[in-house]
Amino acid sequence: MYKESICEMIDAGAAKIPADLIIINGQLVNVNSCEIYSADIAIYKSRIVAIGDVSGYIAAQTKTIDAKGKYIVPGLIDGHLHIECSKLSMTSFAKAVLPHGTTSIISGLDQYIVTAGLDGIREILHEIDKTPLKVFWGLPFLTPYTLPQSHVGFNVTAKTHAEVQKWPEVFGVWETVSEFIENQHSDVMKAIEYARLHRLPIFGCAPMTRGHKLNSILCAGVRLDHESYDHEEMMEKIRKGMNVLIRESSISHFLEENIKVITHLNPQLSRRVSFCTDDVIASDIVTNGHMDKLIRMAIANGVDPLTAIQMGTINSAEAYRIDHLVGSVSPGRFADILLVEDLIKFEIDTVIAKGKLVVENKQTVFDFVPPKRSDVLLQSMKLKKVDANDLKVKTDDKQSKVKVLSLDVDFDIPFVRRGRHVELSVENGVVQADIDNDVIYATVVERFGKTKGIPKVGFCSGWKLKSGAMASSCAPDDNNVVCIGTNPEDMAIAINHLAQEGGGQVIVDKGQVIGFLPLPICGIVSDLDPHVMAEEEEKLLQIARQLGCDLPDPLFYMCCLQITAIPDYAITDLGVIDFHEQAVMDPVFKCGCTHGKLQPICHK
Repeated sequence: MYKESICEMIDAGAAKIPADLIIINGQLVNVNSCEIYSADIAIYKSRIVAIGDVSGYIAAQTKTIDAKGKYIVPGLIDGHLHIECSKLSMTSFAKAVLPHGTTSIISGLDQYIVTAGLDGIREILHEIDKTPLKVFWGLPFLTPYTLPQSHVGFNVTAKTHAEVQKWPEVFGVWETVSEFIENQHSDVMKAIEYARLHRLPIFGCAPMTRGHKLNSILCAGVRLDHESYDHEEMMEKIRKGMNVLIRESSISHFLEENIKVITHLNPQLSRRVSFCTDDVIASDIVTNGHMDKLIRMAIANGVDPLTAIQMGTINSAEAYRIDHLVGSVSPGRFADILLVEDLIKFEIDTVIAKGKLVVENKQTVFDFVPPKRSDVLLQSMKLKKVDANDLKVKTDDKQSKVKVLSLDVDFDIPFVRRGRHVELSVENGVVQADIDNDVIYATVVERFGKTKGIPKVGFCSGWKLKSGAMASSCAPDDNNVVCIGTNPEDMAIAINHLAQEGGGQVIVDKGQVIGFLPLPICGIVSDLDPHVMAEEEEKLLQIARQLGCDLPDPLFYMCCLQITAIPDYAITDLGVIDFHEQAVMDPVFKCGCTHGKLQPICHK
């Protein structure tokens, strides 16, 4: 990340070395002092070396950008992002978000690490370094994130932390899920101890966490959180000293609710609040923007433009303790600068990142060239062929009908799955889906060659799928192959197609593949141009619509089925998971008995 020596920077700051680039005649949005005033900017290589009068920094080779009539704004920071959910490679993702003013992101690169391990992460970090986008990497607190532990390609353990926390690319411990702290998981406790030793901040994941539980994770040293489900939850976290991030993703929309801590409760709280997108897809970025969209939304909800810009820049930088590098237009910081004509409309005209001109007059001028990939990234799919018979839910119950638990997705919050009791028919010992009642099959198949045996199959609701099946090998947090369908035959074809093609997303109907998006890099991302990826996403969406799905994004909602960190139920390669019990459960009620509880395990 550092391209200049300290002595070189000192001389450049003292004007002993001329600037490579100056910006003149602009109005500086100073997020440090809450001011807007006339100032020029001098840039040497990748860093800002002066603001104000820069006449002493100019030489014959110095280039000039005239910002007359425009505001000079710091590059925007996405405070928490699973880049891989975009299905775009790092190079393609940089190409997608830089025109929207995002110059820095904080990420765990967790889906890369579970699929390609540390060798893969090294390769990805090298790719990042070649783009103008900066990624401040937090080493995942543990992988997998699941309770109980599912199977992934690479496990981050305490031993990993002992080694990798020493890497200069590591800026903290990523997304430490509150349940692991509550349970005092031994590897997680050691990871936190190592972080104390290395003075690294702990990034939290504390959805719906309040009261004693919130006190507990704060006592563990968790510094910030990005998952408040309403503004009252966020307010409690602020009152107890947390830095909080408002999440507005492609599928989870919390900005209008959580911004109320500022617009309805106390405007002075804004410096404790920043923004993140968490999970975004290419079509959303291409159509609506990225961090610039969140700035516009905050302003539309009544936040002062300068305050909104602070929330998208310096606030995240301070929360993550990287404000000496990014977050403001200040000497010594990276030259991440936006030119904007109107702070309310916040339409970005020019983007400079790492001192490089990336966007000029709203046109991308930087050449984004993806690197050659190694087999570490291209050969992660080790999934053996499955048979349709393996995907049938069998029962020894002699009744013609059985009661089962179906994972019922929340239309507005896809991470939340409630339990739905339904009665299904049994034919020849096989539990049948009930398409008319919106109950279909769901499975997760381990794809790293770690296990043997028949996949575990459960039931899900909310997709309204009338026919066929869909599957994806890009599916946080484990990135095993998740599949839902109306019948085992189409599900088997979908899963086997992904195994054969090296990963991706697929839709099958009546024995035929009718939609397929290849994701050859780790089985999770592609080097497709962002606009092309958006077109491919739209094609799959329309196919899903034709099969009956009316969820905002049926494939993305399906991919979230593996996430066990949010109530009430999930499914991994181990089977259906009860969040509250943190245990695998049988989705078919034994003895036809529930004992009045939403827990399909009979203890007679």
